[in-house]
Amino acid sequence: MITRLVKKILMAATCAVAVAGAQSAHAQYYEMVNQVPALLSPALSGSFNYKGYVEASGIAGIGNNRVNIIGLSTSQGFQYSSWFFMGAGIGIDVAMNNTDVPSPDYDRPGYWEHSSSTTKIMVPVFSDFRFNFGDTGSMSFFIDIKAGAMWLMGNSYLRLQHGCMTGDAQFYLKPSLGVRIPVNSRNPRQAVNIGLAYQLITSDNNYSYWNNNTLTLNGLGVSIAYEW
Repeated sequence: MITRLVKKILMAATCAVAVAGAQSAHAQYYEMVNQVPALLSPALSGSFNYKGYVEASGIAGIGNNRVNIIGLSTSQGFQYSSWFFMGAGIGIDVAMNNTDVPSPDYDRPGYWEHSSSTTKIMVPVFSDFRFNFGDTGSMSFFIDIKAGAMWLMGNSYLRLQHGCMTGDAQFYLKPSLGVRIPVNSRNPRQAVNIGLAYQLITSDNNYSYWNNNTLTLNGLGVSIAYEW
């Protein structure tokens, strides 16, 4: 008799906990849904802190397919807090092969059926994430990560030492770290950024002299940007 009573009490308690948990989860979900307009409102109204960057960079190629790249890009987005920026950007890069390459009549069927050049213009399109460390009113440090895709301009391919890079979309990654130097004491939002950068461009849509059609461009260099 007592055992049955205990079982009934435990069952009732379990049901009560389950119902309470379900109600709590429903309340949490309802609260999250109600907060969405509040989160979107600042972005739609423009009350987020808009921020823009213009950056110039010089990258020296490393590895087998060494390509030097001079680039100019801009990022536009919002400063969500004193330490975090997120936005989107576009750039123009000039890629110049700095290695010996075979002539276009190189005896590899299929590789030279398309026109190619050792100098090409590239257009990267990317998301930009920037993290600031320190007081933004004085010299501080930053980490910047650009990630997206890159395309070649024109119909010709970029001729490399070990193959050709096509005009198809290439994966683009450009992290950098450096120092942020305010240039206006009255407006600390205006600053110059000087950094060390690494750049990666790769995909499996290219032409290689070997069986694998994945070609990769790696490079190290410097960047200088102005922000407002």
